[in-house]
Amino acid sequence: MAENADTQSFWEHLDVLRAAVVKIVAVAVLFGVAAFCFKEELFAVILAPKDDGFITYRLLYSLSGLVTQADVPDFHVKLINTGLAEQFIIHMKAALCTGTLCASPYILYQLFRFVSPALYVNERKYVVRVVGGGYAMFMLGVLISYFLIFPLTFRFLGTYQVSGEVENMISLQSYISTLMTMSLAIGLVFEIPILSWLFAKLGFLSANFMRQYRKHAVVAILIVAAIITPTSDVFTLSLVALPMWLLYEISIVIVKRV
Repeated sequence: MAENADTQSFWEHLDVLRAAVVKIVAVAVLFGVAAFCFKEELFAVILAPKDDGFITYRLLYSLSGLVTQADVPDFHVKLINTGLAEQFIIHMKAALCTGTLCASPYILYQLFRFVSPALYVNERKYVVRVVGGGYAMFMLGVLISYFLIFPLTFRFLGTYQVSGEVENMISLQSYISTLMTMSLAIGLVFEIPILSWLFAKLGFLSANFMRQYRKHAVVAILIVAAIITPTSDVFTLSLVALPMWLLYEISIVIVKRV
């Protein structure tokens, strides 16, 4: 252990924790205020998937052979606001979430500094691997949700009509809520390989066990996907369940190597 791990009293540890929390909150608020001030740039990124010029749609058009802009089908969903203070509240929530996301590396650094004196050298090595790998996988999940899963979900549900006489006008609150919920859910889902690696290291999980209960895992994946999916349609359920199944198969390979 570190030299001062046993010499500090409970109140000294509490002071160190309080100082770390103050620094974390200050940095997160600072990033949040910066995001709040750059409103146009912030919502240009958040609202990008609702337009047909989004990179995911253009890439899919190119892959399908629609290489000319004239051949690209029109796609535009109008967002509406239904509450007096709703846009301001959403602006604050979006800025706060963005600030926390931008400050997340510093947050993890401060938390690691607080707990590292109580760890042995080999324990620190595994903590760095788990936390670093978990953070990287979470961010990868958020990016895949933003660039792939959410745009396809929004494109499908935003343009779906039971009749040509019924026009789709999606509320801003519904759009933001679905985007944030799906990003968080997919980010957590991408932690499956890291948790599998950790449980294999601890001796709680084996590749043979995961293969034996693969069918049960598929059923569990469908149930979890149905729970975390913000919408109730089969299309979105499939988009969420497919990455979970792929991650499960990747986890089997990781556990086998461990």
